[in-house]
Amino acid sequence: MAKFKEGTSETQIEQLIESYANLVNLVEPMKSFHWGKELSIEKQEEGYTHVFETTFESVEGIAEFSGHPAHHDFAKLFLPNLEKLCFIAAPDQQVIALKNPTEVQAMLMKILSK
Repeated sequence: MAKFKEGTSETQIEQLIESYANLVNLVEPMKSFHWGKELSIEKQEEGYTHVFETTFESVEGIAEFSGHPAHHDFAKLFLPNLEKLCFIAAPDQQVIALKNPTEVQAMLMKILSK
């Protein structure tokens, strides 16, 4: 889940989401990408505005995605536009909630190295 920074235009958000979706074409182990706006009926979204779901062929595929140059290039554009990010990694459903989205890369690599 993500909350974009105030001042990020709808056009910028659309372009960032299109870039995220295009990673499916660039990184082999990334199998699908879906997204939507946060519409919690319980009103527990805690300020998050968008939900992103990415499916990978395996845990090793997540590691490959994380280290892929196309992902790094995307992250350099995407992360500076976020106010906060919550990341959930299944199968063990570990949750990382950070106000500083630039920390996500390091945290993901720590989880994957276990």
